[in-house]
Amino acid sequence: MKKTMQYILFMLVALTLVACSSTNKESGNETKGQEEQSEPTTRIVKDAYGDVTIPTEPKNMLVLSSNYAENLIEIGVTPQMVTVVEEIEPEYRFKLFNDNNVKIIPTVQYEDNLEVILEAAPDVIIAQGAAIDAKKYEALSKIAPTVAVEAGVAIDEYVPVLGELFKKEKEATLALEKYREKIEETKEKLHDAIGDEKILVLRVEQNQYRVLGTEKGSPGSDMLYTQLGLNIPTMLKDNNEWFTPISLEVLPDIDADHIFVEQRQMQNYSSEQSMKDLENSPMWQAMDAVKIGNVYPLKTADYVVGEGLIGSPLFLDYLVEKLVP
Repeated sequence: MKKTMQYILFMLVALTLVACSSTNKESGNETKGQEEQSEPTTRIVKDAYGDVTIPTEPKNMLVLSSNYAENLIEIGVTPQMVTVVEEIEPEYRFKLFNDNNVKIIPTVQYEDNLEVILEAAPDVIIAQGAAIDAKKYEALSKIAPTVAVEAGVAIDEYVPVLGELFKKEKEATLALEKYREKIEETKEKLHDAIGDEKILVLRVEQNQYRVLGTEKGSPGSDMLYTQLGLNIPTMLKDNNEWFTPISLEVLPDIDADHIFVEQRQMQNYSSEQSMKDLENSPMWQAMDAVKIGNVYPLKTADYVVGEGLIGSPLFLDYLVEKLVP
C-alpha cells in the first residue's frame, strides 16, 4: 500500500513537471512569435522632399539611375530592378546587372516613362533628387514610395548618402577609400609620364563642337582637371563651364598636347557627319597633337554615363593606356 502511494505521488509530480515544461515552452514560443511580429516592416527616411515611409526590406526595389544602381551594388545593396537607356549605357553595366540578377528595364531618354515604371510594380523607388522635380516626384509616389536622394553629383558626395540610406556606412567608406587610392595611383602615373602636357576633350555633336571645361563636380572635367590635376589648354584655363561651344576655326590656336575626341552618344541621335567634317577640316589637321597622332577616341558612355565606383576606375585605366608609354 505504501509503495502504491509513493508511485501515485511520483506520477503526479512527473505530470506536473511535464505540464509546466509544456506551458513554459508554449509561453516561450508565444513570446518569440510576438517579438518577431513586433519587428517593424517599414521605416521613415528623409529625402529631398521630406519624410517618406519605405519598406524595411524591399522585395521589388526599382532604381531609376543606372549609376546609383552600380554604386549600390558596390556597397552591398542589390536592387531588384533598374531603368536604363540602352543606347548610352557602358557595356560593363549590362554584365554587372545580369551577374547580380538585377532586372534591366529599357526606357526612353529624357522622358518620364511612368507607364513602364507602373508596370514594373516596385515597392520602393530610388531616384536622384536633382533629376526629378516636384511634379514627377508626386507622380512616382503614387506608384510606390519614392526616395529622391538629396546629394551632390560627385561620387564622393552621393555614395555616403546612399550608404546612410541603407545602413551601409562602413561599406560606403571602404569603397570610397579604394576609389581614392585608385585616383592617387593613376595621378602619379600620369604626371610621371606626361608632366605638364595639356589635355583637351573635344565633343563632336550633331550640329556643333564643344570643349570640356573645368567645372568642379561634373563628369570628366572634375576627374581630369581637379582630381587628377591634369593641365587644360591655355585658351580654356579660365573656362569653368562643363562644355562650351567652339568653332573649328580656333582649333589651331588651342595648345593641346593630347586630344580625346568624344563622338557624342544619345538615343535617336547621330554625330557621324560632324565627325567626318572634323576629320576633313584643315583646321583640325593643323593641330600639333593631330599631326603626331596624340588623338584618342572617347565614349560618352564610358566617362559620363559610366561615372561610378566601377566605371570611373575603368576610365582611369583607359587614360593610363593612352597616355603612359
